[in-house]
Amino acid sequence: MIASGILSGRFERGEKLPSTRKLANYLGVSRITVSLAFTELQSNDYITSKDRSGFYVSTNAPPPPSFSKNIGHQDKVDWSKMIGQKFSIENWPSKPKNWASFPYPFIYGQTDPSLFDHSNWRQCALMALGAKDFSSLTSDYYDQDDIELIEFILRHSLPRRGITASTEQVLVTMGAQNALWLAAQVLLNQRRTAAIENPSYPPLRDILEQSRCHVAPVNLDEHGIIPDEIPKETSVIFTTPSHQCPTTITMPLNRRQQLLEIASQLDALVVEDDYEFEISSKNSASPALKSLDSEGRVIYVGSFSKSLFPGLRLGYLVGSAPFISEARALRASVLRHPPGHIQRTAAHFLRLGHYDALINRMAKQYSIRRSIMANAIKKHQLEIAGNTSPEGGSSFWMKTPKELDTDMLSTNLMTKGVLIEPGKNFFAPPKQPENYYRLAFSSINEEKIDAGIKLLASDIKKLMV
Repeated sequence: MIASGILSGRFERGEKLPSTRKLANYLGVSRITVSLAFTELQSNDYITSKDRSGFYVSTNAPPPPSFSKNIGHQDKVDWSKMIGQKFSIENWPSKPKNWASFPYPFIYGQTDPSLFDHSNWRQCALMALGAKDFSSLTSDYYDQDDIELIEFILRHSLPRRGITASTEQVLVTMGAQNALWLAAQVLLNQRRTAAIENPSYPPLRDILEQSRCHVAPVNLDEHGIIPDEIPKETSVIFTTPSHQCPTTITMPLNRRQQLLEIASQLDALVVEDDYEFEISSKNSASPALKSLDSEGRVIYVGSFSKSLFPGLRLGYLVGSAPFISEARALRASVLRHPPGHIQRTAAHFLRLGHYDALINRMAKQYSIRRSIMANAIKKHQLEIAGNTSPEGGSSFWMKTPKELDTDMLSTNLMTKGVLIEPGKNFFAPPKQPENYYRLAFSSINEEKIDAGIKLLASDIKKLMV
């Protein structure tokens, strides 16, 4: 604030500044905070101190600009004509940035700080900043990836899913969503058709619309996507077999084999988003589609962002070498590569066993929360949609009576400190039922689950009167 005042000319050179005590009282902050700010301003020669007199604007402070500022100008550009392609999403519900301050945050995809291994992640980040890893921090990889991270994926992550691959068959991405975008851009065009699950991951529809392909929503049954309903003209099938998004359905083995047979008959590719496979309530997760693929048709999408923290933005693609080569070239033209320091930090965290320990801790805690939420849902007579006992994951897919709009329900609940996720946008238009919603338990303490569900049930009853 003081630096801005000096640069704007509000504070002149040689002008006396308020004391740290007065400024701290005025701003309602600690005096130490003000002192630290003043110390930084001094080191940058914005201000200077005089014995027993206080602080003054330095005579060497940067001068305010001599040119006149263009304040309050009128934009004469017609952006509705100038924008060649729109990417913004209208009426897309957003999660409050202060979600953690809500007593009952049943929202998906956020990190629980009580479970995350802060200390070891910090140590791994410091290791990645050391002289030994200097090249990983500073180098331009161009289109390549951190070799230690790739080695871990090849030797640890993929074998757990029954997948074998070589270096030229793996590409690190900025999360799973970036991986899906790369796959869509490489594989689809205006003449091709993509089959997606309905309901499905909403950003996937946006990604496919950007590729300008034909999108074919395919209905689900209790086993996941229905292979026989996939259109014959389909080129690429997008699916989430481990935990279908958002219904949490786990596709059984015979359905997975049937899906691969249909893909072979159609000469189509399959993009498998294997998010949250680690969080399974079974002793061993179901085999990945990629592990059952004998024709090279499956492109596998993995993510560390879901299991570590969403802000990490680190995932990977696994596929045949010709596809990965094109995806690598596209990635290089857009962002070159994910930051080397992030890749090496993650590699250390994974290699040293911290990742496995974290996953085990999360799986145990999620199992407890899943059981508590299932009992609370039953106790307060709420209705689970479809999959009544999800095999892992971190959420329940719910529904209300048809006449109830969950957008309205969500708005009402926010005033009571309860956050839920309306389900309308998971469905492909134009038929988007408004009585579905998602309840996640990854970000809420187990002690608050029952009370939050009780408030939710109470609001539903009131709205139905």
